[in-house]
Amino acid sequence: MNQAWLTVAGTCLTVAGVIATAWLTYRGSRTAAAIQAEPNQRAADLAAFKEIRDDMQKELDETKAELRSLRSLVRSFAGYVGELTSQMRLHRIEPPAPPDRVAEYNRTGV
Repeated sequence: MNQAWLTVAGTCLTVAGVIATAWLTYRGSRTAAAIQAEPNQRAADLAAFKEIRDDMQKELDETKAELRSLRSLVRSFAGYVGELTSQMRLHRIEPPAPPDRVAEYNRTGV
């Protein structure tokens, strides 16, 4: 009977050891997968951020080009209106007073 108990105890310890080993292997595999996935996730995040940055830079460049174009148009138009105003005054026609914002632009250039 003593031998039977030893066999049962040995079997139980072996099963417990197998279960513990399986559980530790499972946890180790998950931890290793998480550690290995982190650089891949960081690389994916970096690629996404670079794409967003490039899109925003392109949009910013387009906005700057449009702003330069509009500034040039305003300056050209201001010169043209100035010429027309001069011609009106040469013919003794007093042009209407410009709106406040135009007067401010004529004073400050902004």
